[in-house]
Amino acid sequence: MKPWRLTPRAQDSLIDIALWTLDTFGPVQAELYEEELVARCTAAAEGRASTQDCALLLDDGAATGLRFTRAGEHFAVFLETEAEVIFVDFLHARTDLPARIAALRALRG
Repeated sequence: MKPWRLTPRAQDSLIDIALWTLDTFGPVQAELYEEELVARCTAAAEGRASTQDCALLLDDGAATGLRFTRAGEHFAVFLETEAEVIFVDFLHARTDLPARIAALRALRG
């Protein structure tokens, strides 16, 4: 198992998700969903989660180096290095995923 971490962007997204879930469904559901997202990150880092290349979501199919795994209504987007797994963002399934992935690719340079 590789260690994993969240980027500041992913941390902010996780907080936003938790706050929205808290406001919409209450504290019990917010805690359960946050645990589900964190468990999915752990599973991806351990190689136990189904993951796909983010290039599949882009019209140009260009390599991004990014992968994703589904967790509830969100996609956990990550970069895997030799030493660790870095979660760069959590994207809601209803967002414009190709545009959001392209923006993340642009941030990577």
